[in-house]
Amino acid sequence: MTDERPAAAPPTQMPLVAPQMPGYAPWLALVLAIGLAALPGLLLGWSVVAIAVLAWVLLIIGLPAWSSVVEGNRRAVDRLVTTIAWSTFGLAMIPLVSLVYEVVSNGYGVLSGSFLTYDMRGVLGAGGGIYHALMGTLIITALATAISVPIGVMAAIYLIEYGKGNRLARTVTFLVDVMTGIPSIVAGLFAFALFTLIFGPGVRFGIGGAVALSVLMIPIVVRATEEMLKLVPEELREASYALGVPKWRTIVKVVLPTALGGIVTGVTLAIARVAGETAPLLIIVGTTTTLNLNPFDGRMATLPVFIFSSVTTGGKYDAEQTARAWGAALVLVAIVMGLNLLARAVGKIFAPKTGR
Repeated sequence: MTDERPAAAPPTQMPLVAPQMPGYAPWLALVLAIGLAALPGLLLGWSVVAIAVLAWVLLIIGLPAWSSVVEGNRRAVDRLVTTIAWSTFGLAMIPLVSLVYEVVSNGYGVLSGSFLTYDMRGVLGAGGGIYHALMGTLIITALATAISVPIGVMAAIYLIEYGKGNRLARTVTFLVDVMTGIPSIVAGLFAFALFTLIFGPGVRFGIGGAVALSVLMIPIVVRATEEMLKLVPEELREASYALGVPKWRTIVKVVLPTALGGIVTGVTLAIARVAGETAPLLIIVGTTTTLNLNPFDGRMATLPVFIFSSVTTGGKYDAEQTARAWGAALVLVAIVMGLNLLARAVGKIFAPKTGR
């Protein structure tokens, strides 16, 4: 007797790799979106902004739709979110790139050796430089750093190591949060009122500007140090205590060296934050056309106030003053950018080594 049952159908093989769009698909979709948006835009006389907005809408709709057909809904949603993220990044970069381009293009031609080594004493038209303002900015910022760093670091050590949960620590934390949002001109008014009470009305000198900037720096330093101290593993502290090391020595020898990279990075970013402040320095420091290296005697020039006074004075030599303002702005941007790069480099150098 023969077995006449039909043969079983071979099992369906599942593909090991799901269908995927090629790697150049987003760029191809972008080119197609720009082309489709440019066609009606050019015919109807639209502006570049209108064409860019239409191209972005077409890309947002077209790329996920293409992905949904080829890869499925899950990858389509992922490509939609990725496209939106890249779009917002590009939108955020537009003002930054535009700012850097304007400053460099307008200020590069003014830079020279004499521009960086001469002041404005007796200069009416062309000539002169920013040496007095550059030195004033460096001196006042250095004094503000010397005031802010010890206070900020010590306050953060108290909040994390000694005052956890008590009422005083909560009050200090609240005050630090309030100080973070204080407008810079209020800090200048505070310094002006303080030194007016001590030395009388009409006082103007560099140390007042340093105090005003320190009011803005201290909350940043406190917050940065606080976050870095929180990242230090509790096991390091407990191991030190188990060896009989007192608390203050544990903080100095274990906690602070471990968090040093982040603390230095936060301090450097705080310096970059206040280096370009204008309002408090305009109120308490004033301005001058000559070099003054003594922050305890007389007015001092600073780069932000120099830029402000150059573009607001006007008059017969307005073109020369505007050109000097662009040059000073380029130098100030270079200083701030250098401080940010220094902060990143220091953070990498002093970061805890995780390798074995």
